[in-house]
Amino acid sequence: MLNDERIAELLRASSFEFQQVEAAHHHLDAELADLHKRHVLTPQEEVQVKQMHKEKLVKKDAMAALIRAYRDQQEHSAAR
Repeated sequence: MLNDERIAELLRASSFEFQQVEAAHHHLDAELADLHKRHVLTPQEEVQVKQMHKEKLVKKDAMAALIRAYRDQQEHSAAR
């Protein structure tokens, strides 16, 4: 049975959807890192940070769902 990291590697190579979601996740990560470097955030930036954290979680959940779907597909194929 493949572990999640190995499935992610396979999806990076074969799934455009996974690549897009992962790229968006990394982009949000970089933007958040830049914002966290600031000593003081405006109230608007604080709201933006919270929204970005939520978006990042959505992307992480989407990647996990794609990994689960891949695993389920592989298990279903193996059961035949």
